[in-house]
Amino acid sequence: MNIKTLWHLMIHHKGMLYFLLICNLIGTIYGYLWYGSQLDATDLQFKIFVPDSPTASLFLCIALLSYIIGKQIPIIEALAFVTLIKYGVWAVIMNILLFIEYDQITIAGCMLILSHGIMAIEAFVFYPRFKISIVGFVIAMIWVFHNDVIDYIFMQYPYYDFIASHLAGVAYLAFWLSVIPLILYLSLTQFKKAKIFDH
Repeated sequence: MNIKTLWHLMIHHKGMLYFLLICNLIGTIYGYLWYGSQLDATDLQFKIFVPDSPTASLFLCIALLSYIIGKQIPIIEALAFVTLIKYGVWAVIMNILLFIEYDQITIAGCMLILSHGIMAIEAFVFYPRFKISIVGFVIAMIWVFHNDVIDYIFMQYPYYDFIASHLAGVAYLAFWLSVIPLILYLSLTQFKKAKIFDH
């Protein structure tokens, strides 16, 4: 069995989809619980935009559930692809910078790097199943840029002293981590057309 066959099995086999749904659902629930204290102190109008990573994995959970029942929701798929990469990569970079800043590698930080790295990888793994949609692209673009405004203009970013002391740099990074997955969402279709993801 080659890599392409395994890849196809992972994104199409119903048993594997159930397994991945459960894993991502557990991670999503844990993520929302992790943001619990910040959500308690957050004004109602900002609450939906605070837990970035668990919301990204929630989008994937909805997409996986739709596959299990034989449906597709292109808008959710676009949101999943863009936000999984944006917040997955963002968290990996932030935790590496924290290791450097405090000259200390922590188990919690390593776990966050691993779990968020997997989030970003899942976006690419499931991309062949996504139905690329201009409407989905526009909604995902509005979502991530609006979220950046909420995070760095209205100061609703995750509670980290590091972010507060490097706000301009982190906001600039967040901007490009919004742009790059949006470009990838549209540009990776060429690989589908070239039959690289053909199944």
